[in-house]
Amino acid sequence: MTCDSANRSRARSLCLCLLVVVLLFFSGLCSRTMHCKGNSCSCSFEDYKLTTQWLLNHTSHRPKVAVICGSGLGLLADGAANKQTFRYQDIPNFPVSTVAGHEGCLVFGTIEGTSCVFMQGHFHLYEGYSLCQVTLPVRIFKLMGVESLLVTNASGGICPDFKVGDIMIIKDHINLPGFAGQHPLCGPNDERFGIRFPCMSDAYSKDLRRLVLEAGLELGCNDFIREGVYCMVSGPNFETIAEARMLRILGCDSVGMSTVPEVTVAKHCGLRVLGLSLITNKVSLDYSREEKVNHEEVLQISKMRAEVLQKLVATMISRCQQQSINTH
Repeated sequence: MTCDSANRSRARSLCLCLLVVVLLFFSGLCSRTMHCKGNSCSCSFEDYKLTTQWLLNHTSHRPKVAVICGSGLGLLADGAANKQTFRYQDIPNFPVSTVAGHEGCLVFGTIEGTSCVFMQGHFHLYEGYSLCQVTLPVRIFKLMGVESLLVTNASGGICPDFKVGDIMIIKDHINLPGFAGQHPLCGPNDERFGIRFPCMSDAYSKDLRRLVLEAGLELGCNDFIREGVYCMVSGPNFETIAEARMLRILGCDSVGMSTVPEVTVAKHCGLRVLGLSLITNKVSLDYSREEKVNHEEVLQISKMRAEVLQKLVATMISRCQQQSINTH
């Protein structure tokens, strides 16, 4: 082994050991916090049924595909026909978005004849919500008859080959909060949604990922479509350089503050999942760089790619449903 290889190996081992220490610390902290009355994370099946029934009573739409729109990507719902919109604050038990770039509306409509529902903004741990609240919409969608979930988000690119504006197909994820005990499936399991120990090795549908590549080729945007591993951190601060370097060693290609809880619950519920991550900034791995990421930059890049993403999502909604029909 060369000196450089040995140094890299030691650095990797040290990094992983440090990660374990940090996660063990937070595991104890989170365990204590989650038992506090003010941070209750329990949602009953009756709560889910109540919200589901309210929506079914207020809309004639029976969506088969749900789309979660990430930061600045609420415009993805603009292409839907026969739209019906509900503000989050008007829906029983629904949390409310508090972050700029998240409109906070549930939009029902049709795309090429397929009934779908769009979440214009999702919820985050850093907003103070429990994971039960963060993932509540996914279980509601399941009870409404949704079969496929398309999740979009804005993330920072860690992979050196990624450029700002690239669209990354999520092929896998790393759930850092989950390592520390912040997991949406913790607690009593409700068999009406799924099994106690779901397999996550195929969380993101291979068939849907293949369809995205085909759609990108047809739409002429395959030059900036990538594939990679997404890492979730809790936020709200952006990553330090040391943290970014650690994530790169762990095999992460991009990093963000959402998506993984919803995907985990969707998989638990038996939904097919597709994840698309818009690279809105390059995560700094170099102390000599002076660029500093900010939320406004994230929203600006999201707006720049909104039209392409809208076409891509519309194509995928149609193909998701067609594939589902063929499968059945």
